[in-house]
Amino acid sequence: MMHRIQNNHYQNDRFDTRLNSSAEAKASALAKFRAQPAADNPVVVARREAQIAVAAAREARVAERKIAREREAAELAARQAMEDAAREAQKAEEAAAALEQLRQEAAEAAQAALQKADQETRAAILDSEAKARALALAAEQKALRDARYAARKARR
Repeated sequence: MMHRIQNNHYQNDRFDTRLNSSAEAKASALAKFRAQPAADNPVVVARREAQIAVAAAREARVAERKIAREREAAELAARQAMEDAAREAQKAEEAAAALEQLRQEAAEAAQAALQKADQETRAAILDSEAKARALALAAEQKALRDARYAARKARR
């Protein structure tokens, strides 16, 4: 039974130590809090003003970065708009060049068609004149042949 009492005493001693440590920690924290300077102390006021200045400088840097990002975005949008306008102008120039080329090709085709029609007309005229000459020659040859035939018959 003696062993049990010693064991119990050991546990109680440990609990007492923990209670004392807790009380000392609370007292130390309270002493630390009381040792802090008052809110109107010049050191505290200076530290607070320094913190406010740092925060203001941070906000200013954030605002500057935001303005720089917005400026870059605007420059990018302007550059992209200029590139789009240049592409559209290039397309318009290409379309105008293609239209002009089509117009020239149409004019050349019309000229070629007129020349072909003129050549066909001249060929038809020459062909009809050649036919008329051939018919006239055939008629003349027939008349000569008929005259020779009639002269031969008259001699008999």
